[in-house]
Amino acid sequence: MVQLSTSVYLLGGLLGLFLLSPVLMAPTPASMCTPLRTLNDSLSHRRRYMKHNFPINYTIKVHHKEILKLSDVNRMRSQVKELDELVLQRLWFQVNQGVLKKIIRVMPERHPSRPYTTELERRFKDVEGVFVQSHPAEVFQKDLPETIQDTWDHLTEEPERVPESNWRFASPKALLDNLCHTMQCLFGECFAGAEAPQHHCVSQWRKGR
Repeated sequence: MVQLSTSVYLLGGLLGLFLLSPVLMAPTPASMCTPLRTLNDSLSHRRRYMKHNFPINYTIKVHHKEILKLSDVNRMRSQVKELDELVLQRLWFQVNQGVLKKIIRVMPERHPSRPYTTELERRFKDVEGVFVQSHPAEVFQKDLPETIQDTWDHLTEEPERVPESNWRFASPKALLDNLCHTMQCLFGECFAGAEAPQHHCVSQWRKGR
């Protein structure tokens, strides 16, 4: 009787883990969707604040790894076998926190787009805070694939040590376009439905395969 009860409990435990596994393995925790959509709403005004309030053809200096496009995300997926989506999400945060800081840095205090960009950065940090809280600490201690680690090392390199050939010039709007499109791709579960983004790189990548 004792053996039977033990078997029942073990079976129940395994069944419970099986049922929970889709939730535990979900690339985007549900708690992130509200702050992500709030950030997305703010990004919908980027044309007004990042184009109309700047001189024509205005650009800022960024590391070439900070120009993270959908094509770059797809390339990393093709280069790294069974690449964990969480790794790409971590990289997305690392890239764009630097991008937002550089956009703010070039704006004088009274620039008409500075309050908007500062608020955008605050909302970005809100998303990042929920992201960190939604995953166990050991997730962020795992070694990154070599290709991703190489990009990460470049992003954290001291600016004065970066070769001149690694710098690029990009418009503030183009940088926020990249931020928005890759966000909608990497956290696609939060943007599904009637207002699903056109730039859904997950589906594009799968079709490409």
